[in-house]
Amino acid sequence: MDIKKVLVIDDQPGNVFLLQDRLNKEGYKVITAYDGTSGIKKAKDDSPDLILLDVMMPGIDGFETCKEISSKKETSHIPVIMVTALNSTEDIQKGFDSGAFDYIKKPFNKVELLARVRSAVRFSETNKLLIELEKINTFSATVKKTNHEIKQPLTLINLSVTALKRELEQLEINKDSAVKRVEFIETAAADIVKIMQSMLNIDKIELNNFIENIKKNEFKINSEVDVLE
Repeated sequence: MDIKKVLVIDDQPGNVFLLQDRLNKEGYKVITAYDGTSGIKKAKDDSPDLILLDVMMPGIDGFETCKEISSKKETSHIPVIMVTALNSTEDIQKGFDSGAFDYIKKPFNKVELLARVRSAVRFSETNKLLIELEKINTFSATVKKTNHEIKQPLTLINLSVTALKRELEQLEINKDSAVKRVEFIETAAADIVKIMQSMLNIDKIELNNFIENIKKNEFKINSEVDVLE
């Protein structure tokens, strides 16, 4: 069974213990941090499935911590739930603007907490699947493009080899013509090497915009649900 990891970031040990106890009982593995700086580091090092983030913390507050996590390539895919006593529309919007996936108002009850955690974990799972599919689609498109670009130099090589064979079958070989065929082959081979090299250089697929679009759609859904509630 795949145990989901939840990172809890809160400067109050009592709050951390409460969240840890409830989440452990539901089968989640809980990682803890007591300030924004260490929380950002643990988000990067441990790659949790979800982050529960307190807003009011000394030093780097929850908004800045969330902004840092959501803006980094290594952690931007991790959904962040803001846990806050600030419940004005402006504060909630500030959380979303910082990159939050959802928010829970303090004091919260167990049912709401677990419902929002499950929702965020489902998002995380779907997000990972969609990212893998996007990688496959990108790779597939790259292969198709490479295949198209490589056809012309391969055709030139085949034609040149055929012509060169005919030259060699003649009693008298036209040296200039043979040299020209070889030069065609060398040029085409160099073109193929360039094409293959450009393909090998694609070592990272940029998915930040893709992930951000998913998050925006999820924000809209969450907002609509809150209005209905």
